[in-house]
Amino acid sequence: MKKCRITVMRKAFYPDLAKRYENPIAHACDLREGQVFIADGWKKPDGLCDSAWEGLSPFVMTLAHGGRDLYDGWMKDKASAMISCNDGFRPVSFFIEALDENAD
Repeated sequence: MKKCRITVMRKAFYPDLAKRYENPIAHACDLREGQVFIADGWKKPDGLCDSAWEGLSPFVMTLAHGGRDLYDGWMKDKASAMISCNDGFRPVSFFIEALDENAD
């Protein structure tokens, strides 16, 4: 099974939606753009939130097991995916790429 690199590409925030629908929270997302995680199988990388992992893990597992060309030509690199977490107020976009067997 291949390892997969997960890179935080972009963070967004929709203050109008948060103001209208969200109860105030003291702490939100700690991720920062450019942050990198390495997934080794089904284990969630340290520091990646559970909610993000729930959305990412099926794609990570597919790519880790050699799956390619998700959604028939969606990605330029067939061994990758661009997936967002499911936070409707603060979505984070992640680039997932399968690494070569010998890469870290």
